[in-house]
Amino acid sequence: MSTITESVDVEVPAATAYEQWTRFETFPSFMEGVESVSRIDDTFTHWVTSIGGVTREFDAAVTELQPWERVAWRSISGPTHAGVISFAPLDDDTTRVTAQMDIDPEGFAENAADKLGVLDRRVHGDLHRFKEFIEGRGDAGAGREPDPLGF
Repeated sequence: MSTITESVDVEVPAATAYEQWTRFETFPSFMEGVESVSRIDDTFTHWVTSIGGVTREFDAAVTELQPWERVAWRSISGPTHAGVISFAPLDDDTTRVTAQMDIDPEGFAENAADKLGVLDRRVHGDLHRFKEFIEGRGDAGAGREPDPLGF
């Protein structure tokens, strides 16, 4: 099992970063290899990924929600992984988004990618694309009451 920890500072309030992150259906907009994420209900999501020509589907469960602070999950089918995303305000308009993930790669390709640091670089890239994505939204979402579940 590998643990990956990456952070990025985004120029939005913590509530805005949290609310956007919990809109799981938007993940394909900034996560490399994520084809789709469908919300099954308030706790479960279904993922379709395509990485290195290998398509995988799995379900994940949200195991913890602390509104505007953190979201934790674990897979309940498919590749074994779990993680937490935290949102730490640095000031009123800047948030440090930190991803900590535990991943147990399956198969030769995934194990090789893990050993070569590909998974670390992918998480790093995903967080930086999230930064571009959310900062590029301008004031979309301003004036709305934050929704801790992202609905």
